Amino acid sequence: MTLTEPVLDLVTAEVIRSAMETVCFEMATYVSRTATTPILNQSNERNATILDAKGRLAALSVGIPQFMLSSTLPVRFTIDFLGEELRPGDVIVANDPYHGGGHLPDFNVFSPVFSDDGELLLIASIQCHHGDTGGAVAGGYNTMARDIYSEGTRYPLLKIIDGGKERRDVVLTMRANNRLSGFVGDLRSQVGAAQLGARRLGEVVTRYGAEAVKAAVDHTIADAHRRFAKEIAGWPDGTYEADVYVDSDPQGNQDIHVHVAVTVDGDRLVIDFAGSDDRPHISAWSTFGNTRGNAIAQLASLVDPSIPKNEGFFDCVELRVPAGCCLNPLEGKPVSSGTHHPGVEVGDAIAVAMSQIIPDRCAPQTYKFGSPRQMYGDHDPRTGHSFFDHGGEVSAGWVNAVRGVDGWGAHAAAMGNLIKAEAEFNEHLFPHLLRSRDFITDSGGPGTFRGGCGSHFVKEVRAPTYVNQYVVNQRHIHPGIAGGRHGSPDICSLSPGTPRHVVVAPAVTAHLLETGDQLVYDFGGGGGWGDPLQREPWRILEDVWDEYVSIEGARRDYGVVITGSLEGMDLAVDEGATQALRLEMADRRRAQP
Repeated sequence: MTLTEPVLDLVTAEVIRSAMETVCFEMATYVSRTATTPILNQSNERNATILDAKGRLAALSVGIPQFMLSSTLPVRFTIDFLGEELRPGDVIVANDPYHGGGHLPDFNVFSPVFSDDGELLLIASIQCHHGDTGGAVAGGYNTMARDIYSEGTRYPLLKIIDGGKERRDVVLTMRANNRLSGFVGDLRSQVGAAQLGARRLGEVVTRYGAEAVKAAVDHTIADAHRRFAKEIAGWPDGTYEADVYVDSDPQGNQDIHVHVAVTVDGDRLVIDFAGSDDRPHISAWSTFGNTRGNAIAQLASLVDPSIPKNEGFFDCVELRVPAGCCLNPLEGKPVSSGTHHPGVEVGDAIAVAMSQIIPDRCAPQTYKFGSPRQMYGDHDPRTGHSFFDHGGEVSAGWVNAVRGVDGWGAHAAAMGNLIKAEAEFNEHLFPHLLRSRDFITDSGGPGTFRGGCGSHFVKEVRAPTYVNQYVVNQRHIHPGIAGGRHGSPDICSLSPGTPRHVVVAPAVTAHLLETGDQLVYDFGGGGGWGDPLQREPWRILEDVWDEYVSIEGARRDYGVVITGSLEGMDLAVDEGATQALRLEMADRRRAQP
């Protein structure tokens, strides 16, 4: 047997699969090292994927989980639309939510790989979030938009590199439709990453042969399908439903409803969102591509993490999303904020539904972002230039507990490998000072395993600065699982202590922070897992020492009586009083209808 035959040994198949994953990692790292703005070169909001000639996902890097699927549909559209017009050296850019994307700020850049005889084999793709998209409002999140056209410029597909030669007209057009001076630098970073990925994949094809590479892709997709189907087959057949809500859309329409029915049928899953909000006048819309990405990202958290996340994994799931509902809008609806909400509520709903059958594996792998904060102004006194800060320090909050693990004190799993840009870095770039980033005591949802604490964030402006902000998680907050309680809500205040003070509910556009004004954001905590009365008292004592839980919270939420004080350094558990209080609380619970 030669390596160029369609059937190849498993070792070679795994070597090729690992090589493709390494190429993805190298593409993503290339962007982090060459991009010009903090959201990419500091916070890593990018994801690399490799697809085959049919547009099937073959490999991906660690990145933003929902990106792993919202990056695939634009590639499939391009393969169908351009067909034989694709050629070696091409690089395509696309960001259109209605041709497979999530929302306009997420630009997908990809390059085809061909065999020596001209057969399309693979696509190297890198998706990144950009700080602006044109449109009526800076930053790509127009909370008052009534349609997609107010949100920015749509690019279903453009050949930015044609057969190895840059299309200067395309670059000029894209530059003219973006406010940020760093946009083209970030775009060129993506183009370079896609070209690097295509070159590396070409080296893999040269080494192992086109037939071996195609066979390896088929093998890894079939392997993922077999392993995920086996896990599903171990779950009890039946239909499990859940309802979750978003407080409101950016324009104040309340209680955006997401309903899911998860049906386990042998080794197949049906995820049906019929019954979700379909009011035509709302402004909360998650595109099908984004809904698909969030659904699969949540399911991936419920199974063996070693199963490759590729087309075989997705083929085990039938996704039903009625056209016209808030999770599959008709073309033209505004979708910038919908990528976050109701997009992430897709994961919440699936987790709550699946907790009825596999609670040990369930927790919402999501966040309650509203939309990323944008802060911008006409004059940085240090440089004399305008500035635009699109929230590169990201957020700390909403981390849910799972069985066996408390919510950690960083980012929710849905944020992937995003990191906070350093305060010093942001303060160097923008005329702002970060005054606080502290955990909030008693903000994590009580449970056998405690939800992660939210954080108290304070940013002070040193020059007049406009703010766009959309806030959720004020009424419909992160759910607890298996008897755990919800986390704390979000609260965002602008210009507190001044006549300009505003509490954001649900959104503001172009609120002016004068020099010295502050933005104060209390990020909510994550939901707990399991009965709080089952949490070991020694864990509560440690939480009180760490100021995750107060002495009062220990008694109120967990039935644990703590004596002494932090100031006196003499905290201790009163075992007898704790036992009596927990029995009393359990009796009261049983007496409730």
